[in-house]
Amino acid sequence: MRIGIVCYPTFGGSGVVATELGLALAKEGHQVHFITYTQPPRLDFFNENIFYHEVSVSSYPLFRYPPYELALSGKIVDVVKFEKLDILHVHYAIPHASAAYMAKEILKKEDIHIPIVTTLHGTDITLVGKDPSFAPVVTFSINQSDGITSVSESLKQETFDYFDIDKDIEVIPNFIDLKRFKKQEKEHFRKAICPENERLIVHTSNFRKVKRVTDIIKVFKEVRDKIPAKMLLVGDGPERCHCETLCRELSLCEDIRFLGKIDAIEEVLSVSDVFMMPSEKESFGLAALEAMACEVPVVTSDAGGLPELNIDGVTGYINPVGDIEGMTQSVLKILKDEETLDAFRQNALNRANEFRLSNILPQYESFYYRIIEQVKAEQI
Repeated sequence: MRIGIVCYPTFGGSGVVATELGLALAKEGHQVHFITYTQPPRLDFFNENIFYHEVSVSSYPLFRYPPYELALSGKIVDVVKFEKLDILHVHYAIPHASAAYMAKEILKKEDIHIPIVTTLHGTDITLVGKDPSFAPVVTFSINQSDGITSVSESLKQETFDYFDIDKDIEVIPNFIDLKRFKKQEKEHFRKAICPENERLIVHTSNFRKVKRVTDIIKVFKEVRDKIPAKMLLVGDGPERCHCETLCRELSLCEDIRFLGKIDAIEEVLSVSDVFMMPSEKESFGLAALEAMACEVPVVTSDAGGLPELNIDGVTGYINPVGDIEGMTQSVLKILKDEETLDAFRQNALNRANEFRLSNILPQYESFYYRIIEQVKAEQI
């Protein structure tokens, strides 16, 4: 197949999933064309089946805001026509689904009928999409897609709850590259962080309020009062300043390190004992899956798709959002002895194996072929 992928060229979330999916499809022999405003960071090498098409937005004094959606629609039209794409896969509804719809309508005038698949990732539905100024466009664009996927059953249901969607939504979960995300021998790193063999708790995120990073710090305070422990906070964002202030107020600065943004997160995960994700919204929990692949048990909230990933009492524990005491007890249960920790480590790895790329990629390929045939049938 000749596949077009429209995504945000970001280090996290939907951008990473879209890029990794495209790379995997290319390895299977499909020709993959990325269409976005800058090259995704993981496309930094040559591959005969990977192509990149940059969306250029002209700046005119008349426009207060650059018309990216129009430029994207125009670029999609160009790539579909001249690269003879078989299908277009847009990740994140806003503004990609609406841009794809506009391009599709333009191409129809030339008797080109490009099938469009839209993948819903989370905040495009649960946060941004609910904005009254976006909701009608989001609803229309999703309904005009030929195929729709979501990364969890929870996100699928939330989409139906908040938008008037008249089509089915296929659930295809996120996946993990087990060649990259696996436990590595980094004892020198662990020794530097935990010189007295303390337990190590870790969290990674973009430090937005929805991630509730301050909850993790409060849990850590309770855990550290009972057992020797250290914590690593990876990432950056608007709540980091508040988190640093809370650490000072609770006298935790000696035991908590803020590492900022790290690309090789698997190295940090490899020396960790527990991963925490207390989010109040989480469509899937990709960061938790990465931890599990590195044999790290997870303690999460019950938000969104997290209960579909984390098996309570097996791969970790699940507690209600904001339940500091419950999460504290969950962390302590896992860390109370080596035998318990080892059992949870193995369970986490076993669960992560269910989401390995070789299990998920065929689901996308099958869905593509089905949508292509569906669109062809509609033209007869």
